[in-house]
Amino acid sequence: MDRTDESLVAIRRIMRATELFGRRLAQEAGLTAVQLRVLQIVAEQGHATPTEIAMRMGVTQATVSALIKKLEKFGMLERKRSEVDRRQTNLHLTDLGRDKVKGAPDALQQRYVQQFEALEDWEQAMTVAILERVASMLDAEKLDASPVLSVGEIVPPQPDGAAPVNKD
Repeated sequence: MDRTDESLVAIRRIMRATELFGRRLAQEAGLTAVQLRVLQIVAEQGHATPTEIAMRMGVTQATVSALIKKLEKFGMLERKRSEVDRRQTNLHLTDLGRDKVKGAPDALQQRYVQQFEALEDWEQAMTVAILERVASMLDAEKLDASPVLSVGEIVPPQPDGAAPVNKD
């Protein structure tokens, strides 16, 4: 096998690992990796604002709004007015949301983060440079992406030409 094929196999293995984790997460917790990450962010401090979540995940406010609505519909999140700033709304986990966070399988990205952070500084820099180069080679450097290892859904364009709605 030549290096081109080896590189394609490595990319496919990464994609397959995220796909398999996503399936396991959906089967065991009934969530996507992105939905779980929203719940984890809220769980870290007991509450979070939609803006904080969008900033932490590196996604748009619209994406976070869609995620929050879905998680509210599932009964895992609830909105409450901030006691500090009445103009602000905080998100809180419900008992079901806490159970989902506790019962979710170890995130693929948590394993990655632990191993990445154990690398020497120069190895981290090289890894980031190589991954950014691969993203560039795939014309993916400008895609909206959060630091969540997830294959995601392919959303078809809307018939009226409107932007597709993220279904995560």
